[in-house]
Amino acid sequence: MEPLLQLLKQNAHAPHSDLARELGCTEGEVAARIAALESEGVIVGYQPVIDREKLGKEIVTAVIEVKITPERGGGFDRLAQRIAKFEQVQSCYLMSGGYDLLVVVEGATLQEVAGFVSEKLSTIPGVISTGTHFRLKAYKENGVSLTREEKAERLAVT
Repeated sequence: MEPLLQLLKQNAHAPHSDLARELGCTEGEVAARIAALESEGVIVGYQPVIDREKLGKEIVTAVIEVKITPERGGGFDRLAQRIAKFEQVQSCYLMSGGYDLLVVVEGATLQEVAGFVSEKLSTIPGVISTGTHFRLKAYKENGVSLTREEKAERLAVT
């Protein structure tokens, strides 16, 4: 990945002056490159990494393994795009291995997520089976550690 994108992944709000200094170029070059990456669709958005435990609002996240029947002439794409349009779906990926799609879903309660899986996702023609895993705790999100390491206090040696 290009160095500018690496820096933006670490801090999308970094001033262009800091990015330019880090990359050894001018602020204008940084601004032009970011604009080009956005117009080319390489950068499609900016999002904060949120520590939900500190937010004080419960959000239930589930990772769902979905097996589907590929469609003639469309493969997995049409069905995956249909699933991705649900507002509960945060991410949807085509996978290799024992299942076809990995779907990340969020809801206010466990029952809401379970209802989505049983009433909406599982009833779509072409969906063969689902396997739901609920997130219990996050330690790292999008490359950012959510845990603070406690420094062990050492006693002075006398």
